[in-house]
Amino acid sequence: MPLAMNREVFITCAVTGSGDTAGRSDKVPVTPEAIAAAAIEAAEAGAAVAHLHVRDPETGKGARGLDLYRETVRLIRASGTDVILNLTAGMGGDITFGSVEEPLPPSPAGTDMAGATERLAHVAELRPEICTLDCGTMNFGEGDYVMTNTPAMLREMARQIQALGVRPEIEIFDTGHLVLAKWLNDQGLLDGPVLVQLCMGIPWGAPDDIGTLMAMVNNLPSDWIFSAFSIGRNQLPYAALAALAGGNVRVGLEDNLWLRKGVLASNGDLVAAACQTLEGMGAKVLGPAETRAKLKLERRA
Repeated sequence: MPLAMNREVFITCAVTGSGDTAGRSDKVPVTPEAIAAAAIEAAEAGAAVAHLHVRDPETGKGARGLDLYRETVRLIRASGTDVILNLTAGMGGDITFGSVEEPLPPSPAGTDMAGATERLAHVAELRPEICTLDCGTMNFGEGDYVMTNTPAMLREMARQIQALGVRPEIEIFDTGHLVLAKWLNDQGLLDGPVLVQLCMGIPWGAPDDIGTLMAMVNNLPSDWIFSAFSIGRNQLPYAALAALAGGNVRVGLEDNLWLRKGVLASNGDLVAAACQTLEGMGAKVLGPAETRAKLKLERRA
């Protein structure tokens, strides 16, 4: 197979996520002010897209409060920084079963199930250019937590996202999720160019070995645009691997806390390292305006 390296690459920075990482690094942003500052830092370092979660400022845990999204987005937009906003729509699909002997009722700790309209309330109000759509259901961790996204839920969320004029970034955690994404596209629910994020190395999804990545890439329709990332220590190597595979790049503290062994990273550090890798390979790192043109997006004020 001939090399299909992407030589014009955009970088997404996933600045905080919702996982239990805030206690492991003081560089993980928690408050709206800190998350906005991290997104601006990432943009200044070379990221065209900022992927945003919000957190409870008191506990540091993942949250989906509309007021938190509202303030975070306001601060980024008020700064005048040109960055494409990509808000998660993954929250509200979380279920933690009671126990292996009594799975029902679900445990209140870790369970947050909401309807499609509620899950998209922040997207409807704030109208980012992109929001995520987690295209499937998957086990996480070693306990009883399941990320839950049924076909009916995804179909309705895709319908509402399309009606809002927002581009979904389809999050693919395993091969069957790609099949589901194609099903949504066949129903006319995904506007082109379809944007896909290949989320690799997350237990118990697709492992981040090269063979599995290329199997996913080779099953993407040729007119879809994709990014790929791996969690943990393989995040920065994936900046090279994703581009070599023909895709774009995601880095950030949602997926990895370390710049190198023993050195905690900031989001700006990770974006700068990805830029250095890509430019060293002869690739051009696209800015927000060039990325909008590539994805056929309209800038939002």
